[in-house]
Amino acid sequence: MVLSRRLLLASAATLAAPAVARAQLLPPFRLPILLPLTGFAALEGKSQREGALLAIRDVASLANLVPVRFVPEVLDTGTAPEAAVTAWQRALRDGARDGARAPVAVLGPILGTQMLALLPEAATAKLPLLAVSGTARLSELGNPWFFRFFPADGVVKIAHARYVAEVIKAKKPAVIFQTTAYGQSGREVLAKAFADAGITVVLEEGVATSINDFTPIIAKAKSAGADALVLHLHSQSTALAIRAARSVAPDLPIVAGSAMAQPATAELFQPAELKGVCSETASMPTASMDDPRMKAFVEEYRAVYKADPDAFAVAQYDAVSTLAAAVAEIAKADGADKVSGEAVRAKLSTIRYRGLATEYGSDGKGNMNRAAIIVCYDGTSRVPPIAQRYTVP
Repeated sequence: MVLSRRLLLASAATLAAPAVARAQLLPPFRLPILLPLTGFAALEGKSQREGALLAIRDVASLANLVPVRFVPEVLDTGTAPEAAVTAWQRALRDGARDGARAPVAVLGPILGTQMLALLPEAATAKLPLLAVSGTARLSELGNPWFFRFFPADGVVKIAHARYVAEVIKAKKPAVIFQTTAYGQSGREVLAKAFADAGITVVLEEGVATSINDFTPIIAKAKSAGADALVLHLHSQSTALAIRAARSVAPDLPIVAGSAMAQPATAELFQPAELKGVCSETASMPTASMDDPRMKAFVEEYRAVYKADPDAFAVAQYDAVSTLAAAVAEIAKADGADKVSGEAVRAKLSTIRYRGLATEYGSDGKGNMNRAAIIVCYDGTSRVPPIAQRYTVP
């Protein structure tokens, strides 16, 4: 398994053989990993952490091809913006430490409000901030230190709305969204996409992450004449909403946000309960086992974590792998001493890297990923087949 994994990773390495000896002189770099391990986004944070740690191990195991070693430092950001800033300041307090050089990049949390708080910190520190947050506004602020490896809401929510309109053929959807920055960002894109398609949304309902009973909201959508439920919620709220919908409106089609594509969310249901439920996401690792590299990743993830990976784990894995490729290219061209935050930022702005989920490359605003898929559960398995693929320019 380890050998095949290394061979598959080697096929994606960007270094040429003559430059290996010079690049091997690279020292290890500290890599702060800021993510929510407590609070309502802990499930997503756990996926981020596992994907990042697996990538760090894999790129280090290819010392003769991708000679980049990261020393991971995982810090819990909870869900508050100020907690993320505190974690950032703690991570950067010491610079070089324990034989590892100072960070040349930071992995940021998935929550949009926390990322918004960290963008000024990244600009001040002149360090690239790599993220899997979908909040659309992050890439509209003109911060050159921001790089997003999960497709933005402007990609996945357009795919979300198109599937509802073109495949479900709903004319009167009800949209239920979270009142977090993530939820509000997605709601804005969905509203515009439905309006552009000439579709009337019969209900828009924002819900806090503390809401545990979705029955009244689903009943309200049914009374409004909704012919589809469109959910843009975090994982716990997604599960609660679908559970309520199966009780109050069992025949109503459901197209949910990426949280429903997480294996941990699907585990909360019997397969039959999910029949007809669809979800947008960036990738579905367990439904992509025909790809040898993705298959190797899934098998390794299962062996290490005793669980199936989700799209957030893949995006974080690809973010670390792309960062390693950027560091290696700088070292190859200019030598180890030239690897810095500024050099990494410049390289990430121009690099093209084939990851597990897609080929990554910046659009000039730090959006590295413009591909989305829709998956739909068939009622026989918790692994949903891919129903539709979208690429948004």
